Amino acid sequence: MSAAKKLVDSISRKHLLRDYIAIIIGAFIMASGIAIFLVDAKVVPGGVSGLAMAFHYLSAGKIPVGMMMWVFNIPLYIWGVRELGKQFGARTFVGFTANSFFIDLLRGQLPFISGLRLQEHPAIVALRQNDFLFLILIGSVLLGVGLGIIFKFRGSTAGSDVLAAVGQKRWGLKPGMVFMVVDSLVIAFAGLVIHYRHLAADRPALTLTLYAFFLLFVSSRLVDVIIDGFDYARSVMIVSSRSEEISKHIVQDMGRGATAIAARGVYTDEQREVLYTVVSPKEIGTLIEVVKQIDPRAFVIVNNVHEVLGEGFRGRI
Repeated sequence: MSAAKKLVDSISRKHLLRDYIAIIIGAFIMASGIAIFLVDAKVVPGGVSGLAMAFHYLSAGKIPVGMMMWVFNIPLYIWGVRELGKQFGARTFVGFTANSFFIDLLRGQLPFISGLRLQEHPAIVALRQNDFLFLILIGSVLLGVGLGIIFKFRGSTAGSDVLAAVGQKRWGLKPGMVFMVVDSLVIAFAGLVIHYRHLAADRPALTLTLYAFFLLFVSSRLVDVIIDGFDYARSVMIVSSRSEEISKHIVQDMGRGATAIAARGVYTDEQREVLYTVVSPKEIGTLIEVVKQIDPRAFVIVNNVHEVLGEGFRGRI
């Protein structure tokens, strides 16, 4: 093995370790928001975490939220791996497993660690009783920051991500629409559970449902900021001798458009195509990894994009 290849492998291992550490940290932050601030407030986020909380309420608190999340995520994870391949691999499993573990750890619902019940700390109880909006804001921030860190390092918590990705691939559904529909249905279901089980003594179930939509808005905006600052897309220029294979991946696997521009290398005097595409922040890591696999010598330029007008991207508000 050459010295250059050894150096590349060493850097790759360091990056991989960094990514997994970041995903676990993000999962802990996200779990803190759910376990400490949201579960007992009965304000549910969307997706699998909200569904797990609804079943937690149905069981009168006997079913741990984290365990229920993990159970729901396993079939979705298997489906995602079958439909989408390696992009829903080890990072996703680590992401949703760590998140589920930390939720039950912080709530004191693990079999051998029952001492931690941070949701019962006097400061949290006081917030829940006297400053409910601030409590929900803290939960929203922790949820959004944690999820943003997980996404930034190419991880996932399965759940709605799998549904959105498979829906886009198989039926051409826009991910944003899938997230909106799934999260809205979960929040509505949880609201009905809270209402008919008479679980909201201090606040009507409808009020808690409206808080849940507010939570969803705040956390989703924070995810965007954590991933990409105040830019919300990436433009990518790829110079490669294997541009046709790369373009097929962009169009067929990622569902994005691309433009091939005829160009000439000044130094080599070779004619080749330059690919230009725009992708979302969550997709940039996958695209770069695929380009490296297809052509390790490809020249890639990535730029922040402030606004994109066109199919597949939301406009600035």
